[in-house]
Amino acid sequence: MTIQAVYDSFAKQRFMSTLGARLTKVDSGEVEIELPFRAELTQQTGTLHAGVISAIADSACGYAALSIMPEGAEVLSVEFKLNLLSPAKHDLFARAGIIRAGNTLTVTKCDVWSTEVQVATMIATMIRR
Repeated sequence: MTIQAVYDSFAKQRFMSTLGARLTKVDSGEVEIELPFRAELTQQTGTLHAGVISAIADSACGYAALSIMPEGAEVLSVEFKLNLLSPAKHDLFARAGIIRAGNTLTVTKCDVWSTEVQVATMIATMIRR
C-alpha cells in the first residue's frame, strides 16, 4: 500500500472528519493521528468521552495495519482492548504501530496522549479483506 493510499482512505472516513481528526504521519507500519480538543466531544465531567478516545486509537491501529497491506486491500477491526489511564483534557495525539503482521490478522498497539499525559493504550487485531 502506498502512503498516499492511506491518506486517501482516511480522507473518506466521514466519522474522523466529523470528530476533527487529522492523519499527521504515515510510515510503513506506523501512523499518527491528532484530534483537537472540542467541548462537543466531552462527557459530563468536561473531559473527552471514552468513545472519542477509542475511535481515534482504533483508526490509528487500522491505518497502521493498512500501511503494510498490498495495494487494494482493506482492513477491519475484529477485536480491541482499550485501557483508559487518565482523563483527557486537551488535544489528543495517537501513535499506532504493528506488533505482529500475519497473512490474515495483524496485531497493533496504540498509545494516546493528551498534552504530556498518556490517557490510553490499545491493543487491536485487524483483519485483511
